[in-house]
Amino acid sequence: MTSPLAAPLSLPCGAVLPNRICKAAMSEGLADAENHSTSRLETLYRRWAHSGAGLLLSGNIQVDRMHLEQPANVVLDDDSGMEQLRALAKAGTEGGAHFWLQLSHAGRQVPDLINPAPLAPSCVEVDVPRALGTFAPPKEMTEADIAKVIEQFTFAAQKSKEAGFTGIELHAAHGYLLSQFLSPLTNRRADRWGGSLENRSRLLLNIVQAIRAAVGPEFPIGIKLNSSDFQKGGFTHTECIELVKMLNHSTIDLLELSGGSLEQPKLFGVTFKDQGEDAPRESTIQREAYFVEFAGVVRKVAKMPVMVTGNFRTIAGMVAVLEAGELDMIGIGQPMISDPLAPQRILSEEVEQIIDIKKRLNPFHLIAWLNCQIERLADGMDPDLTLSGEDAAERYMQIEQRNMNVLVEYRKGQADPSHKS
Repeated sequence: MTSPLAAPLSLPCGAVLPNRICKAAMSEGLADAENHSTSRLETLYRRWAHSGAGLLLSGNIQVDRMHLEQPANVVLDDDSGMEQLRALAKAGTEGGAHFWLQLSHAGRQVPDLINPAPLAPSCVEVDVPRALGTFAPPKEMTEADIAKVIEQFTFAAQKSKEAGFTGIELHAAHGYLLSQFLSPLTNRRADRWGGSLENRSRLLLNIVQAIRAAVGPEFPIGIKLNSSDFQKGGFTHTECIELVKMLNHSTIDLLELSGGSLEQPKLFGVTFKDQGEDAPRESTIQREAYFVEFAGVVRKVAKMPVMVTGNFRTIAGMVAVLEAGELDMIGIGQPMISDPLAPQRILSEEVEQIIDIKKRLNPFHLIAWLNCQIERLADGMDPDLTLSGEDAAERYMQIEQRNMNVLVEYRKGQADPSHKS
C-alpha cells in the first residue's frame, strides 16, 4: 500500500505538489552585503532540491531592506538581485520539487543596528531578554506606510514568479509585521486597521487580493499563520478560526499553521510569558507535533489544504494525522538540516523516525546549532552532528557579528561613497 505521504496534493490554483512533505522555512543568513542571493544559497537549495520533499520553502525573503530579522537576509524590494534569484530558483527546482519564496517584513522585530526606528502597527516595543537581541521602539505606521507595504509584498510576489519560483508564502506568524497587525497586543490602532479582528486582518487580506491580481490565478499563494500567539492578550486560536473563515473567500492555496513569536518562541519549546486561554493541555503537549491539535480544528473549517510544521519526528505520527484528515501536508524543518535526505528516507520507509536534535541541546543553543549546520551545508559539507551546543553558540555569535559588520560597513559606503571599510 502506498503511504499517504507519497500522494500528490492538488492545490486550489491547479498546481500539484508531488508529495505531502514540505521542507519548512528556516532563515539561512547567507545573503551578501547587498542582501542578494549567493552561490552558497544555491548550493544549499540544490541539495534540498534532491531531498525528496515535494515542496521547498525558503527562509525569510524580506520585502523591505530596512526591516530584516537578521543582517544576511535576502531582500526583494527592487530589480537589483534578479539574476541571483533566477540562479537560486533554478537550483531549488532542479529535482522536480516546488520551490516557494517566503515573503516577510520584520516590522518591529528588526535589530536596532539595522533600523533604529522600525515601523509597526503601534508603538509597542519588543519585550525579550537582551540575550535575544536589542530592538528600538517602533513608529506607528501611517496610511502611506501601510499602502507601501501592500505594494512591497505585491512587487516581491511578482518578481518571485518572474525569477522562476513556483509559488510564494506570506509570513503572517511568529511576531513579524503581518502577525503584529493581527495581535491586539501589538496592534492598538483605533482606525480601520485596528480594533476588531476584521480590521486587524485587513492588511493581510488586502495583500492577498493585490498579489492574486498581480500574479494571476494559477500561481500558488500560501500563508503561514499562528494557530495562536500563545500569549495572554494576543491573537487567539478562536480568532485564528475566524480568520481562516475569511481566508476561505480569498484565493489561498496552502495554509501553514504554527505558533508563538520572538517574545514567546513556542516553535523551539520555550515559554517566556503567560500563555493565556490557549495554554496547551497536557494531552496536547504530549502529542508528537503539538500544533496539530489546534490545526485539526482549523482543518474542519478551512477550504484550502492545511500544513503544520513543528516537532514531527515519527513516520507513524505523520501518517496518522494525514489519515485522520487533521492535515494535508507535513512540514519538517530541523531534521532537514540534521539529515538533508530525511524526506527520501521517510518516503522509502527506510527509517521509522527522523533525527530529533532538540533532545540533545539546550533550547537556547538550538538556533545557533542549526545555523552552524546551514553554513556547512552551504559550503558543500555534511552536517556535523557532534557539534556541541556551547561551541555552536560561540561560532554563531561570531557569524552574526561578521554579517552585521559587513552590512553596516556596506551601508556606510552607500551613504558616503568616500567611506573606506
